[in-house]
Amino acid sequence: MILASTEAGEGPPLILLHGLFGAGQNWGAIRRALAPRHRVLTPDLRNHGASARAAEMTYAAMAADIAETLDAAGIARAAVLGHSMGGKAAMAFALAHPSRVERLVVADIAPVRYAPTLRGYIAAMQALPLRPGLTRKEADAALAAAIPEGGIRGFLLQNLRFESDPPEWRLGLAEIALAMPVIEDFSVPPGARYDGPVLVMGGERSGYIKPEHHPLFRTLFPRARFATVPGAGHWVHAENPAGFLALLEPFLAED
Repeated sequence: MILASTEAGEGPPLILLHGLFGAGQNWGAIRRALAPRHRVLTPDLRNHGASARAAEMTYAAMAADIAETLDAAGIARAAVLGHSMGGKAAMAFALAHPSRVERLVVADIAPVRYAPTLRGYIAAMQALPLRPGLTRKEADAALAAAIPEGGIRGFLLQNLRFESDPPEWRLGLAEIALAMPVIEDFSVPPGARYDGPVLVMGGERSGYIKPEHHPLFRTLFPRARFATVPGAGHWVHAENPAGFLALLEPFLAED
């Protein structure tokens, strides 16, 4: 699948991969900051944004999508950065196509299975009655019982197109719901590894990357180094963009 993608800038190519329920547009501020020195691609992963819907949502399929998207852009080799689910997709791509990855950045995710804590979000979104005239305020109120965090509701509601009447989700919710056991997990082909430079960035207030994950990272990515984005939770690039860029840009500039 060739993914819908936005591109900016010139220079060494860099692809930014969003997390679950996100879209390429989530990288807007980071893309603008990096575009003066990089050709930055921000695709919508399958079942997200303007990209196509598909029943399969394995990381192998996402890695194949990344390869096709880079081919379509005429890019043989790129730096690859992914956050959360996008970080798993980035790791899968690096392990499957190591010669195509100049360097790898993994933002606040580990190559492990996570608990099914996000399935309630999908259920709440699927239960939202998409009636004509529905307003953002009404949709937010309808989600509040299941999703009490206002910031998370706001993030999820970025996917609801209120310009349509009734509003429409820019997500393949049914496909994502069925694929959650696969999305939560991460499987590695036997013997796979990526020997290029790797930066693993965790949020200071996030519990997604734990010390016990470090040995597995180093098995798959022998050159992995670890850094912490100060004051950030899971959405490291949104919660502290300056701190995120302060770690990222020197790594991208290394020989």
